[in-house]
Amino acid sequence: MVTAPVPTIGVLAVQGDVREHLRVLSDLGVRATTVRRTTELDACDGLVVPGGESTTMAKLARTFDLLDPLRQRVKEGLPVFGTCAGMIMLAERVEDGVVGQETIGGLDITVRRNAFGRQVDSFEDDLDFAGLEDPVHAVFIRAPWVESVGDRVEVLARVGHGEAAGRIVAVRQGPLMATSFHPEVGGDPRVHRLFVDVVEDLDRVDHRE
Repeated sequence: MVTAPVPTIGVLAVQGDVREHLRVLSDLGVRATTVRRTTELDACDGLVVPGGESTTMAKLARTFDLLDPLRQRVKEGLPVFGTCAGMIMLAERVEDGVVGQETIGGLDITVRRNAFGRQVDSFEDDLDFAGLEDPVHAVFIRAPWVESVGDRVEVLARVGHGEAAGRIVAVRQGPLMATSFHPEVGGDPRVHRLFVDVVEDLDRVDHRE
């Protein structure tokens, strides 16, 4: 029996919660690495775009000559998981963005930047999450939400309580996933595990072909 190689999953390391994602991915048994150069991106079977500040992240990705290669890899089918600002980076359309704000794109969604308010409006909620039996404890920090989704986008989670009840906060479209919240916080690796499963499933298909 031939065992598939351990996948390499990068974390875009220009800004944001890089170490936290690396730790969770490593604990899940994949080869986790930082990505700041195209050569590092080329070596990845999957990529996490972390939380941080979306406009700064886009500018730095452009400075590192990574933005266009990232867009190309997404078009080629690279699995990518965006969290918080990473969701904004994967969105095709951004509401309340800055003038000229760039994204990687790929997800047929419209996101509203800082939709839940400022840092002082950060909150936590237990979410029903598609594919998981028990609720996910989600931490929202200056988080976006999804205003609308295209026909090919699966909604994975919505806010369950409060004034924002019903707002979309997790989505998937093929090999692309995104959450408004920070699953790398709190010690629950299940959302990351779902993404690793996507990467491993595609990797197995590639090795059969």
